[in-house]
Amino acid sequence: MIRRIVITAVTLAMLVSQPAFAVEPDEILADPVLEERARAISKQVRCVVCQNQDIDSSNAGVARDLRLLVRERLVAGDSDQQVMDFLVARYGDYVLFNPPWKPSTYILWVAPIVILGLGGIATAAVLTQNARRYRKSRNQETAHGASEERNSENHSLTEPHA
Repeated sequence: MIRRIVITAVTLAMLVSQPAFAVEPDEILADPVLEERARAISKQVRCVVCQNQDIDSSNAGVARDLRLLVRERLVAGDSDQQVMDFLVARYGDYVLFNPPWKPSTYILWVAPIVILGLGGIATAAVLTQNARRYRKSRNQETAHGASEERNSENHSLTEPHA
């Protein structure tokens, strides 16, 4: 029983504390306001190695470099938008979790809708085709059954009864 409790507690502690390990103590700024801004910006920037993880929670070396870069820019006096613009100019819209709506990112916004629509059309086509096949086979069975019934009726009418 105690062993289960310890294992559960260690597992929960590891799950909860994992993002906290990403930002190392030597990265944290002395000014809490700047640190909070840096953390907020870091949560909006994609790790270029991990791809689906923000740099604030990523342990990758590139993510650490980006976190340090964000903090350097903030200490230098850049606004949040200037830091984001700097990152986009350097790495492209790819580093943003919410890329802006512009011609170069239309595919990112439209592709899921198009793929979902094509999937819906394909599903409807397959279901319609299966329904037609089922109706056709059902009609053939009914026609085949009716002709057998007629044959047996004709056969019973032509046979003399004893």
